Amino acid sequence: MGALSDLLKDPAKRRAIVTDGVGVIEAEVGDKRGMTGVAVKAAYGAVKKVKPGFVPSALDHLMPAFADQIDPFYDDYKAKGGGDLRAYFVKNGDAIANALLSITDGRAQKADNRVVRKAYEKLRPQGVQHTVAAMPRLAGLVSKHVG
Repeated sequence: MGALSDLLKDPAKRRAIVTDGVGVIEAEVGDKRGMTGVAVKAAYGAVKKVKPGFVPSALDHLMPAFADQIDPFYDDYKAKGGGDLRAYFVKNGDAIANALLSITDGRAQKADNRVVRKAYEKLRPQGVQHTVAAMPRLAGLVSKHVG
């Protein structure tokens, strides 16, 4: 187990992490601009409309797997002396993004909801780019909860 994974064992801490994670997602979607932003916002809105509560529920379900992917990066960051976690996450953004997307890719393949699956497939080609853009906020979430 790792730093983030260990925190998820406490139901109150897990709820707080998931709530903050939804906030990160909402902020990232809200920041999207241009044609890509329109597509991201439309897909996100469609998923939320078709299945209210989907985002927090999915994030809660995926959080242990996400934590398992994030923990090795956090451990490496600590082993290298710590410092600025945001800078570390940004520097390693592609690797972290691919690790997280490996989880969502597997989940999307199994999705029963056609709207959710179609939205994911439409946005997945830019998945690494969007996830890398979220690294500062993701690092902020990890810093807040792990230390």
